[in-house]
Amino acid sequence: MSEQYSLQTKLLHNEHKVDQATGAVSVPIQHASTFHQFDFDTFGTYDYSRSGNPTRDALEAAIAELEGGNHGFAFASGMAAISTAFMLLSKGDHVVLTKDVYGGTFRLVTEVLTRLGIEHTFVDMTNLAEVAAAIRPNTRVLYMETPSNPTLNITDIRGVVSLAKEHECLTFLDNTFLTPALQRPLELGVDVVLHSATKFIGGHSDVVAGLAVTKNEELGKKLAFLQNSFGAILGVQDVWLVLRGLKTLHVRMEHGEKGAQQIAEWLQGVPEVKRVYYPGLKDHPGHELQKRQAEGFGAVLSFELENEEAVRRFVEHVKLPVFAVSLGAVESILSYPAKMSHAAMPKEEREARGIRDGLLRLSVGLEKPEELMADFKAAFAHVRGKVEHL
Repeated sequence: MSEQYSLQTKLLHNEHKVDQATGAVSVPIQHASTFHQFDFDTFGTYDYSRSGNPTRDALEAAIAELEGGNHGFAFASGMAAISTAFMLLSKGDHVVLTKDVYGGTFRLVTEVLTRLGIEHTFVDMTNLAEVAAAIRPNTRVLYMETPSNPTLNITDIRGVVSLAKEHECLTFLDNTFLTPALQRPLELGVDVVLHSATKFIGGHSDVVAGLAVTKNEELGKKLAFLQNSFGAILGVQDVWLVLRGLKTLHVRMEHGEKGAQQIAEWLQGVPEVKRVYYPGLKDHPGHELQKRQAEGFGAVLSFELENEEAVRRFVEHVKLPVFAVSLGAVESILSYPAKMSHAAMPKEEREARGIRDGLLRLSVGLEKPEELMADFKAAFAHVRGKVEHL
């Protein structure tokens, strides 16, 4: 695809926009699990769908192009993508991770990788000195999640990449919150970009998927080997759903980000809200850094109420958002990290990361922001009434 086009246009006009055999404007779904070989000595491009499938290839090529990479991989879930990437490591290796990492990644690192002899250290990745101090001779990966989940902290991607190169480490980055529509970490030197495509890339709460991308030839070969070895591939029906979701990614991210900015600014003036976490706010400590390394702030924000009782009252009376696990859909999703995304973390670990019992996360969808705020205003009145009654 010509580089003259913007990402917004590339989402629709790429090598898979038309099926060359039929002219169809939708990628064909190839259900075959195995492929006939016409030559005894020379097999064709495909032999078994775990190892390669033309429908999955279309998605893998699309995400690689959008992220600026050469090798894309589609997995059965975001955690399958993350887990497979971590299998680049060996016993005795060490990983440095951002402390406010997604709960599923925390669980994998602390309860699975430790059994394989892979060590870890959690750090405040907004502090490069702390990252540098945690690097050991056996450190092999610096793992970033920026903006982080759910407190929206911003990591200096270029700074971490520089440290990694100095110490001959790899860098992984979970780009789920921003997607290549707003942030392209490979262009900043990151080695492997990871996604839960269940979220914004799929965008419709109807598919579970994961993606990984690299532009490093050697890493591409290793990830392809691991993908085939573990077999946690994305099925072709789900691949098609992700490809469909990609077509509207830019417009969804654009609308969601505008709504998130509007709602975050409004929440700062709500008496029941103790704190708002959103990098688009000018007083956010990572605001200027985010402007330098990305093209936007995303559609996710978090806000903190007084305690769990206040959260309970608010959730009971809010009407528009879905109250659910996950994010990044056409409908706004309200989540309670303490019992949802970060339930795998012990309470003391959560609270040390600022994930307190009063924290709510909001993924802004395609509703009219003014109507979401009116809905929230009515729910806050019930929170206020309960507090006054007490």
